[in-house]
Amino acid sequence: MDTDTDTDTDRMQLIAELRRVLPAEHVLDTPAALEPYRSDWYRTHPGNPDVVILPDGTEQVAMAVRLANETYLPIVPRGAGTGLAGGARPIKGGMVISTERMKTIQEIDIPNRRARVQPGIINYDLTQELLPQGYYFAPDPASWKMCSIGGNIANNSGGPHCLKYGVTTNHILALEVVLHDGRVIWTGDGLMDSAGYDLTGLLVGSEGTLGIVTSALVRLTRVSEARHVAMALFPDIVSSSEAVSHIIAAGYIPTSLEVMDAITIKAVNTAYNYGLPDQAGAALIIEVDGVEDGLHDLLGDMITICLQQGAMDVRFAETEAEQDHLWAARKSAFEALRCVYPDYYLVDTVVPRTRLPRSSNVSVP
Repeated sequence: MDTDTDTDTDRMQLIAELRRVLPAEHVLDTPAALEPYRSDWYRTHPGNPDVVILPDGTEQVAMAVRLANETYLPIVPRGAGTGLAGGARPIKGGMVISTERMKTIQEIDIPNRRARVQPGIINYDLTQELLPQGYYFAPDPASWKMCSIGGNIANNSGGPHCLKYGVTTNHILALEVVLHDGRVIWTGDGLMDSAGYDLTGLLVGSEGTLGIVTSALVRLTRVSEARHVAMALFPDIVSSSEAVSHIIAAGYIPTSLEVMDAITIKAVNTAYNYGLPDQAGAALIIEVDGVEDGLHDLLGDMITICLQQGAMDVRFAETEAEQDHLWAARKSAFEALRCVYPDYYLVDTVVPRTRLPRSSNVSVP
């Protein structure tokens, strides 16, 4: 028995069936068409998918999953492909289900501060749609202009403002999900916490292993009345980390505390000419938001702590344009590092804030 021939036959039959239930142009199987789907943002250790499908709705996803289930074909869900941990790599071949065409904002419900969206909508695009109404989607990973809401849900993404506003799971009310056998479920109605298992919380961060999200009911956050941003410059990464630890220990919860070391500052300036002060060993970006009254004093208290911990200088972003420029520089850090240092490899590590100074002083030979 020629198992390779049988496998090829099964594959061809599956692709033919997929083209019967989906528009033919949304079923990809040529080497050139498959190439972009072999890996994530790193483009290293690519996999080899047998087929890629581009559904535009829940029923098409469910049909594809049922077909794959019948033939025991591995399934790899994919958002915008901006992940850095290999979750979108089809290392065992199979079917990649990309949600890139599922970009519809299905409903915006301002009175209840929620919206229902398909998973392929880009994080940034959703917020731009909401801003004229005074709301936004709070999770904002560095890749927010490229990453999808579905990818944010799969990875429980955070971003520089998660210190105050939390990560993606704090902003998801309910999910529509296609399970492994093609069944479609909703994990709740988003109006109240129901008795029983927290299926929404279970699915957020599961990286597509428990099902494929085809619609999400997301929580909307009101745009704050005011926002103040400052950048404190330190001689080294350790003193900036000490400042972070002392700010939190003093009971302050700013909107964001983001440290950039000297290597990152220089990379951002070299790659994109942001003009950040590169004489510092580290820079700490501090943001506070809320009602205007007392907000400037709150930022001033944190700046005082920075100066006590050795800050050499403090610069304030006085206008909204200056604030956006500063955050754009921070969010471009990964791409800048990859541009300047092609062998750069990024991983996320988590340590207690009290250990930040010590962990920041550790180098790997």
